[in-house]
Amino acid sequence: MPIPAQDLPLLLLAAAAEVTDAINRGVVAAGFTDVRPTHGFAFARMAPNGATVGEIAEHLGVTKQAASQLVDELVKKGYAARNPHPTDSRARLITLTERGWACTRAADAAAARFTEHWAAALGPAAVVELRNALARVVQPGRVRPSAW
Repeated sequence: MPIPAQDLPLLLLAAAAEVTDAINRGVVAAGFTDVRPTHGFAFARMAPNGATVGEIAEHLGVTKQAASQLVDELVKKGYAARNPHPTDSRARLITLTERGWACTRAADAAAARFTEHWAAALGPAAVVELRNALARVVQPGRVRPSAW
């Protein structure tokens, strides 16, 4: 018996790319032209209370060294700040600056527009059904970039 919907993984990957591209276009249109989608995935881990470089590395699925370089870039561009960690004197807590939060709000607005686009194409009930079905099988919080 054939597996139903064998192309589902490819469609999900294509959907993820469409979402990433739509959010990136919205962020760029809002004036944040010096960020990449990878930065947004790091922002998602830093919000709302900050994260260590190790936590960012784990979230992105990269080495601590790669995450540290990414954090250096975000700090240099004014999107993030290094702060003393409240419970670990050896670690630094990386938090979003006001510029980082503004970029995050632009990304959130672009994501909402993307969802509205799908709701217009599929109907609101179908989008809610799709969301609920995915929530049953996808572990939340493990959002990683498709390309570094």
